[in-house]
Amino acid sequence: MKTYQVVGIGNAIVDVLSAADDSFLDLMGIEKGIMQLVERERGEMLYAAMKESRQVPGGSVANTVAGLGALGLSTAFIGRVRDDALGRFYAGSMAEEGTDFVNMPIHGGDLPTSRSMIFVSPDGERSMNTYLGISSELGPGDVSDSVAGRAQILFLEGYLYDKDKGKEAFERAARLTHAGGGKAGIALSDPFCVDRHRDSFRRLVKDLDYVIGNEREWCALYQTDLSAALEQAAADAGLVVCTRSGHDVILARGEEQVVVKVNRVVPVDATGAGDQFAAGFIYGLATGASLEVSGRMGCIAAAEVIGHFGARPETDVKALFRREGLI
Repeated sequence: MKTYQVVGIGNAIVDVLSAADDSFLDLMGIEKGIMQLVERERGEMLYAAMKESRQVPGGSVANTVAGLGALGLSTAFIGRVRDDALGRFYAGSMAEEGTDFVNMPIHGGDLPTSRSMIFVSPDGERSMNTYLGISSELGPGDVSDSVAGRAQILFLEGYLYDKDKGKEAFERAARLTHAGGGKAGIALSDPFCVDRHRDSFRRLVKDLDYVIGNEREWCALYQTDLSAALEQAAADAGLVVCTRSGHDVILARGEEQVVVKVNRVVPVDATGAGDQFAAGFIYGLATGASLEVSGRMGCIAAAEVIGHFGARPETDVKALFRREGLI
């Protein structure tokens, strides 16, 4: 059986990206800069409205795991796709990028492979409209003992809590990883996800080894200002990471707190910024780097991905780490 340095579990979603201005977003009733879940009919309508679109494998944690695979770590992803054109594209693309897609595409069933229609504004903001499809059926039966149980680091997606079966899969994977001596952590996903599952997420902060969120997510979790939220999080969690768009990153572990400076850049496309920050940070965690170095790695990976369209790296991020003297 293979031991993985990092295993991710989350929604396996094909991202469909298209440029769109604010007037188009208003016309289509799309709230700018956030992820919205849509039903199948609206998803098909938005898909038909996209012009000059392109398809890439996506999903928040899947993007992170792909970034870690590109950095040379052994990685696997636990997700669910249908045996249709998009599902075969997804599974094949993950494998080509160096990450084992450990669950075979599902034959039959009514739900198609999940897809997210992402409209990218001229200022780089992305407005995501996600039809979950077969990903919504991810359950504990999709979590193999030989994968999650042999993970050195497990990375979980908060969006899974939107479905009971996803929550069960999530918690089974974390238990298996801990039983095998590994570390498990979560991305809070977005403020609305936090609002939906506040009590569960507060418990998870105490149970897991690391938690990554942005400023809005931490404030939503504890329903207070950022300073008070991070003080409470640091008391609850093993390791807390807070990103703040265009501003310093805060990392805390017990009494230790590190602030990492961010070099602000104008984004071409903000899609995947948080996902690739997580990839850089977890790479540092997996290789024994300090909190400061891990945070700097996250910032470098995030800066690379917002410099082009798409949520996955297009240049050698490890070479960027070397150039900055981090490895």
